[in-house]
Amino acid sequence: MNLSQLDYQWFQAINDLASKFAALNPLMAFCADNLDYLFYLGVIVYWFRRTPDIRRMVFNALVSAAAALGTNSIIGSFYHRDRPFVAHHVIQLVHHEASASFPSNHAAAAFAVAASIWLWRRKDGRVWFILAALIGFSRIWSGIHYPMDIIGGAILGILIAVLIGKLMRWQLLKWLSESLIRIYESVEIKVWKPQKTK
Repeated sequence: MNLSQLDYQWFQAINDLASKFAALNPLMAFCADNLDYLFYLGVIVYWFRRTPDIRRMVFNALVSAAAALGTNSIIGSFYHRDRPFVAHHVIQLVHHEASASFPSNHAAAAFAVAASIWLWRRKDGRVWFILAALIGFSRIWSGIHYPMDIIGGAILGILIAVLIGKLMRWQLLKWLSESLIRIYESVEIKVWKPQKTK
């Protein structure tokens, strides 16, 4: 049995759970389609805690997620894998266009953010890894990704986050990132500085 066949077997086993545990389908559909918004909210909340280390962490996370999505786009332009609902009869809980399935953008971005947070804050990072895994699992359950799409996206996101984390230690890139943060903070102070009453 080759990897593609094994991947489809795993997909079937997980996607069939949608018929065996139909009561969970609304939750899984929500996680597949909307749980990534929690990552956006989390990044915003972290950023406005306004501590230097956390802002560096958020910068790392944003650059990593953008790099992961960019890399996914390049891979997708060279290798197009149909989504499960295109090639097979599946239980599909979430509407999705028939775009490239491998690697998963949701998994790549979520795991890139989770790994970036983990590099700076281990305890928080574990929670974000669990949420990222839930996004990936729910997208298989919902019939819009194969397991290898999620695994590929997760590995890519984690590797890019670690690489970006290491690159940010280089003096030039460290100076550049901190300069960008300082520029933002100088604008932020002007915007949020309370106006003197006459």
